[in-house]
Amino acid sequence: MTAIIFLTVMILIMNGETVMFNFNSPTTSGEWTAVNDVVMGGVSNSQFEINEDSTAKFSGTVSPDNNGGFASVRAAIENEFKDYNVVIIRVKGDGNVYSLRFRTNNNFDGYSYQAKFKTELGEWKEYKIPLSDFKPTFRGKILSDKPKLESKNIKQIGILIADKQFGNFELIIDWIKFY
Repeated sequence: MTAIIFLTVMILIMNGETVMFNFNSPTTSGEWTAVNDVVMGGVSNSQFEINEDSTAKFSGTVSPDNNGGFASVRAAIENEFKDYNVVIIRVKGDGNVYSLRFRTNNNFDGYSYQAKFKTELGEWKEYKIPLSDFKPTFRGKILSDKPKLESKNIKQIGILIADKQFGNFELIIDWIKFY
């Protein structure tokens, strides 16, 4: 078993990839926290669960009630990354559009860098998103006065569903990597 783990790590290093999160142990799963529109009076809800098959599930309900409309989860990143140019996320979707988000600080609120990806219902798919595609945003508005996103500055990761996609949602995550 140790030889298999060593071989897997060596292949990833040789390929220039760094696994940010996989969900096969508590140490590689991260500590994810839900941040929903209830912080603004809304009633949307979400949860993040680790499944028995070593995937994670981000699910819940997005509601427009009380001026709501978003659900999200986020986790801190112990960042020791070198310069990477691409993030890759492997998910099984529900047909909704999600935002992958990064923050360059540990603040609860403030701007983040985001890139959107549209999932396909019931299909596993890898999304390779160049860091140059991540735009600095604050509450849905793109900001023009922020520096470009660099992997070495990332402190938090998040996944968000918004944009009037009301109703139940479910996103299964296999892993997230930098390349």
